[in-house]
Amino acid sequence: MTDETTRRRTIFFISDRTAISAETLGQSLLTQFERLQFNQVTLPFVDTLEKARFAVMQVNNAEQQSGAKPIIFSTLINEDIRQMIMTSKGVVFDFFDTYMGRLEEELRTTSSHTVGRYHGLVNDSMYNVRIDAVNYVLSNDDGASTKEYDKADIILIGVSRAGKTPTCLYLGLQFGIYAANYPLTEEDLVDRHGYLPAPLIPFRRKLFGLSISPERLFHIRARRRPDSRYSSLEQCIQEVSQAETLFQYEAIPFINITAMSVEEIAATVVHECNLRRRVV
Repeated sequence: MTDETTRRRTIFFISDRTAISAETLGQSLLTQFERLQFNQVTLPFVDTLEKARFAVMQVNNAEQQSGAKPIIFSTLINEDIRQMIMTSKGVVFDFFDTYMGRLEEELRTTSSHTVGRYHGLVNDSMYNVRIDAVNYVLSNDDGASTKEYDKADIILIGVSRAGKTPTCLYLGLQFGIYAANYPLTEEDLVDRHGYLPAPLIPFRRKLFGLSISPERLFHIRARRRPDSRYSSLEQCIQEVSQAETLFQYEAIPFINITAMSVEEIAATVVHECNLRRRVV
């Protein structure tokens, strides 16, 4: 008989809205079980009993096929729909059921149990902040323009393909932070002999470096431009070494992002640089 810990478990994220919260909370817990493998299924907008019955059927089918109970992470609000999901053959972790009772007790009032209330908390001004910040990121990506660096909250620098653009986009979209980025090219690293590129000198205090292992950089670049000098391991080793030397010589704080997700990189940048979030 197959040991329970070696089975590939099916995970369901079920919500009456987008299921983003269920995914985020559930995946945060699953990361603590590195030796296990999971098939992840997201079921958003389960907001009727008919949809709930179909979700139960999917859960039960997964249980029948695998022989192991699926795990369900739920952020459902409607009580009837929640009870329907509870009839499945899955193991249900209901985030609202876990926390709402204690929260109602502490606040000495009952919750509204209204679907989609989160969106009422996000007003138009916050939406506009996100859009403005993302537009700034796109206009100041990859060193294409440096004329608006005075408006930047942070300027990420590093070699090509070190994660600068996705981190800036995440900072803009999630936190409303004006994030620019500047790629350290071979010319910057060699011709400047360890000194900052001229466009960055006036904004030294806004700079934060991203570094990466040469091996990881090699694999990333090889997918984009295989069999080129740009993607060779030798070139990656040289550029990473020169960039880190520059960071150290110019006293620019930096992190190695090799084993970090974009969410972790962004959170670290916000913390290390004490950036003010415009969106919470």
